[in-house]
Amino acid sequence: MGLITGLLTLPLAPVRGARWALEQVVAQAEREACDPEPVLRELAELEKALLDGRIDEEEFNAREDELLDTLEWLEARQQSLPTSH
Repeated sequence: MGLITGLLTLPLAPVRGARWALEQVVAQAEREACDPEPVLRELAELEKALLDGRIDEEEFNAREDELLDTLEWLEARQQSLPTSH
């Protein structure tokens, strides 16, 4: 960016800064929304419920399939997100 261009666009600096900050917040929120940790905890709790006899194997298998599908979706979504700098 040249000196003249820089001076002429200087009044827009706060707008560019605010836009950058908003983009960073959105990117972080997307990364957190794709965090597999809650799903992994739920899988562990599900296994414990099966071992404790609180659910039967049929219910375990159905719910496990759903959670594994969710993990797969989260992984694919996370790979499509831009990396932070």
